[in-house]
Amino acid sequence: MAPDTDATSLEARFEQLARALAGEPGVELAAGRRGFGRGALQVGGRIFAMVSHDRLVLKLPRRRVAELIASGAGTAFDAGKGKPLAEWIALGDADDPTWRKLAREAAAFVGGA
Repeated sequence: MAPDTDATSLEARFEQLARALAGEPGVELAAGRRGFGRGALQVGGRIFAMVSHDRLVLKLPRRRVAELIASGAGTAFDAGKGKPLAEWIALGDADDPTWRKLAREAAAFVGGA
């Protein structure tokens, strides 16, 4: 696939994810933000899911991020500052049900549930 097609596909998948989580308490799309988290999903004004560098990035507890990295599900996320963020993971090639499951975990974590 051409890079534009991949990006469009990723954007479409993220839009589907946003629609799937739209009915969850406190979840909203932060479409107007700039920079970190532009087009991100948030709960209570705090980002829990976004697309960055052609990957879905989620905020999860450190232990969960470590488990997912160890299992090969993704890599540590670096926001461009040269140091990975301990509570963020950039998912690898995961299917839509996995995206939804992990995004719900991330929303619950950020929302304090």
